Amino acid sequence: MHEALTTAEFLTLLKNENELDSSFLNPSIIIEPGNHTGKFQLGTDNVIFNENGESKISVEDYAVAMINELENLDHIRVRFTVGY
Repeated sequence: MHEALTTAEFLTLLKNENELDSSFLNPSIIIEPGNHTGKFQLGTDNVIFNENGESKISVEDYAVAMINELENLDHIRVRFTVGY
């Protein structure tokens, strides 16, 4: 829980920063090693849930979403999330 509070505080700092073009990628509730599927969804401020009510992403697909953002810069100055 401490990590979530620290992350929220950091997000607040970023939102108040006027000179830094940042992106803030949130994982799903469950992030764990798995397979690279390339079949994830992107969202904004809300957690993504699958048809079974689960919020999860593999570390591999999370990394792909992060690299995609670094290459394409689609989410400048916003928080976004990734999940199945």
